[in-house]
Amino acid sequence: MIQPVTGNAEQFKHSFREEGREILADLESALLELNDNRADAELVGRIFRGLHTIKGSGSMFGFERLAAFTHDLESAFDRVRNGRLEISTELIDRTLAALDQISAMLEDGVVGARAADPAACAAILESVRQLAGIEETAPPVKEAAPAPENDATRSGPMRSWRIHFAPGPDLMRTGANPPLLLRELHTLGGLSIRASTDAIPPLADLDPERCYMAWDMVLVTDAGADAIRDIFIFVEDACQLTIAPDGDGVEEPRQAAAGGDAGSIAQALAEKRSPSAGRRVYDQPDHAASLRVPAAKLDQFVNLVGELVTVQARLAELAGRRDDADVAAVSEEIERLTSALRESSMNIRMTPIRSTFEKFRRLVHDLARDLGKDVDLTIEGADTELDKTVIDQLGDPLMHLIRNSMDHGIERAEERIARGKPARACIHLSARHSGASVIIAVSDDGRGIDAEAVRRRAIEKGLVASDACLSESAIFALILEPGFSTAQEVTDVSGRGVGMDVVRQKVESLRGTLEITSRPGHGASIALRLPLTMAIIDGLLVGVGDACFVLPLASTLECIELTRDDIERANGKHIANVRGELVPYIRLREHFNLRSRPPQIEQIMLVDTGEGRFGFVVDQVLGNCQTVIKSLGHFYRQVQIVSGATILGNGSVALILDPERLIQDAVRADQNSEAGCTPAAASGRKRREVFSTPSGATAAPV
Repeated sequence: MIQPVTGNAEQFKHSFREEGREILADLESALLELNDNRADAELVGRIFRGLHTIKGSGSMFGFERLAAFTHDLESAFDRVRNGRLEISTELIDRTLAALDQISAMLEDGVVGARAADPAACAAILESVRQLAGIEETAPPVKEAAPAPENDATRSGPMRSWRIHFAPGPDLMRTGANPPLLLRELHTLGGLSIRASTDAIPPLADLDPERCYMAWDMVLVTDAGADAIRDIFIFVEDACQLTIAPDGDGVEEPRQAAAGGDAGSIAQALAEKRSPSAGRRVYDQPDHAASLRVPAAKLDQFVNLVGELVTVQARLAELAGRRDDADVAAVSEEIERLTSALRESSMNIRMTPIRSTFEKFRRLVHDLARDLGKDVDLTIEGADTELDKTVIDQLGDPLMHLIRNSMDHGIERAEERIARGKPARACIHLSARHSGASVIIAVSDDGRGIDAEAVRRRAIEKGLVASDACLSESAIFALILEPGFSTAQEVTDVSGRGVGMDVVRQKVESLRGTLEITSRPGHGASIALRLPLTMAIIDGLLVGVGDACFVLPLASTLECIELTRDDIERANGKHIANVRGELVPYIRLREHFNLRSRPPQIEQIMLVDTGEGRFGFVVDQVLGNCQTVIKSLGHFYRQVQIVSGATILGNGSVALILDPERLIQDAVRADQNSEAGCTPAAASGRKRREVFSTPSGATAAPV
């Protein structure tokens, strides 16, 4: 028997795990869709093929326990496919539970992975067998051989199929085991096999990692061509495979054994299927549309591009100080190429958010069952792309938001009907681009947020004073405080007051912001605004005294001048009249306590934030720059107003400011300095109350 190559066994297992995770995700999505569309034969076929691939490929790569566990699940959906079993909620729930155990078996051997529960596996299989009316079975383990007794146990019309299977030169290098495929084929019916050994070279020329054999077979079965092809689905691109009905004038395998040419059989079969007959799949050009690359290698590539950007900035700095046209030309060309490389590296990291969204279908399905609610999940903008680093950290925040919505926001069916709503509730996940950011929102059509109940609870916990005057947005912001919850009792889903705090911390760690809106009786929405990328950004370099800062270019609107006369006309208040609109501004020199004299004419950089338009007063604008974001380290983890730092072309360090948090910090500092104002009471006042124009003061148009 030919055994699979073992030299790279772990590499093959790793590849199978990656493929298996994708198949499991697709299976889960298909099962949840089937729960709503139980007459969809295409979904049933998709589920059957997924289970079949997991089983067959698992056995091929050494996951025997996984293959054995999946066998009865595959049999159950084969019965559904053939109309002998109806889809039920119980079957879907049992299969979803089985996928959890298969996922654990898939990670068998991975350090820190959760192990499958043998008792749960046994209970799931027993339940599936009872639902499907099948006896306890296991995947066949004997060598493929004619088994005419199988014919008597099969129902439906029997057909004879001719099959030619010739492994490609690299098939075994991927860990595939051809005899296992023949075993699997044998389970479909009576199988006659003729092995062709003509291509085996002399021993001195033999490559132990290559399969030189081919097989010509006749299969008598009630299965169709698709079921036969499914057995080879994992290796079809690395072999020559022809499947044709018997009786079409093609030479019998037994005749070939008597002196015929096995190659002519393969050619004849191929000619009946395709005009490009005789050409093996592995001899055809490789037109793969994608390439799987480990995330660590991609991160290393992006880091190197970041270093290149920094070096290019140094070269531009040197070229600017020299009166040399040739050096300047080279610098400009390298800047152009570096910019293109930076864009390409960022695009490589961009990943659709679809997979993250889709996995929450299962969460909504399970929570709806546990809470006794009828809820549908709708998705919009699943093809929106975001940096993989950001996507990888979105799972927990979105999970907390959905759990809170299911438990607190969505009403039971009878309550919804009494309010004139549809019995079935809806949670909506959406994503869209907004400049250099992505806005991800979780919305529901439930009861909404009771602002007064939140306020009362905040007063009880001492978060705000009883006489505090809070806006609605400030009240909603209290939900994000550690330990805050309006739930009267703790459940398995929520009520401990930790979920929303986790959401806030995670979003802030991603340099994002969070906004809560609600319409009482009609639902609530929580929107996360996140940066597209965490590695390199386009920035605007500004100077204040001897210090340099970087403002994200995506949030910067325009630059206007600020003169001494403008400051005097505003009576010293930090506001500017920009084409009829009063815009508050922050003087970075004062805010950072920089001891230097300001110039006669300063610059106001206007930025767009979640709080509206604000300005930052700087001495000068030094120009655009490609900014490689470097972490400030663990020691500065509490400095929220700075996103990181970057190295400039002259070797100095410039801090990258976070406009949103800088404004929040300035507002808090201004409010807390007011006499008799506690931080809790001051936190809810609007920016216009802080930067308001005093009586008699005017702001000249800028």
